[in-house]
Amino acid sequence: MNKITIALASAASLAIAACAEDTAEPTADDTVAMNDQMANDTTDTGTIVEVAQGNPDFSTLVSAVTSANLGETLSGEGPYTVFAPTNAAFDKVPQATRDELMSEAGQEDLTNILTYHVIEGETNAQALTQAIEAAGEEGYKLTTVNGAELTAMMDGGNVVLMDAAGNRATVTSTDVDASNGVIHVIDTVLMPS
Repeated sequence: MNKITIALASAASLAIAACAEDTAEPTADDTVAMNDQMANDTTDTGTIVEVAQGNPDFSTLVSAVTSANLGETLSGEGPYTVFAPTNAAFDKVPQATRDELMSEAGQEDLTNILTYHVIEGETNAQALTQAIEAAGEEGYKLTTVNGAELTAMMDGGNVVLMDAAGNRATVTSTDVDASNGVIHVIDTVLMPS
């Protein structure tokens, strides 16, 4: 009887230890490995819209896409490359302008702005960087879905996009995979002419 009690106690201790919450902070190597795993795991990746919906940093973008009736388009077959502004990027746009764009009267302008952030085809960060380097000082011209151009260039080690008015957005994260393309995160909303 004593041996059974000891065996049960040992088993319970092992089970509790195995289920215990790991409170250790992830190291930089853990974070890099996790990001690499997320970037390479495309088996459960949703569409561009679904990926954006799953990230709270894109809630304003998702609302804008919904308001502009672009959800179905960006959930389509693609592939697309989307330069996705974060909530913080949208916060740089004056509130009155955002309110106007999100209204029914501003829908056409909002659609024009959002499609200015989308390129047909899938362009990963490595291909974009190589194209910028090959283009030289003039920068690499990207034709957006709305027909206007963005200029991609390097600024130090960062990819920067310049809009028609000369405003710049820095790419802060790259190669967020979606089943119908790729998302690159930017820190500023770009404006077509």
